[in-house]
Amino acid sequence: MKRYWSRLLALVLVLAIGLIGCSSPDSLTGDYRQDTLTVVSTLRKALEVTDDSPDKAELQADARQKINDFSARYQRAGSISGLSSFTTMRTALNSLAGHYSSYPNRPVPQKLKSRLEQEFQQVESALKRGA
Repeated sequence: MKRYWSRLLALVLVLAIGLIGCSSPDSLTGDYRQDTLTVVSTLRKALEVTDDSPDKAELQADARQKINDFSARYQRAGSISGLSSFTTMRTALNSLAGHYSSYPNRPVPQKLKSRLEQEFQQVESALKRGA
């Protein structure tokens, strides 16, 4: 019986955190094109910030939140999942999220920054083409 209540409490906590995250004023709009451009802009800001900047922690936290919001909103959208902009964007998001979770206190390497910028440009080009 104790195990049941522990699982129930864990489920309630997960749901509460999910609801709080979904109701944030900065959450995505549902317009795929605009949301993608917003996330790209946010990630660029997080990548450009210097290590000694007082905004670094806030920008990185915002970037992580945007990655999570974007993934949650669009990962199961069938009409979007086949677009080249989406697949390229997911590649970029996975790379940056992997770095943030594996090396939270280390700066993003220049090689990864360069690759992400290239992918962001590909995403923007694909969005202009409607793909």
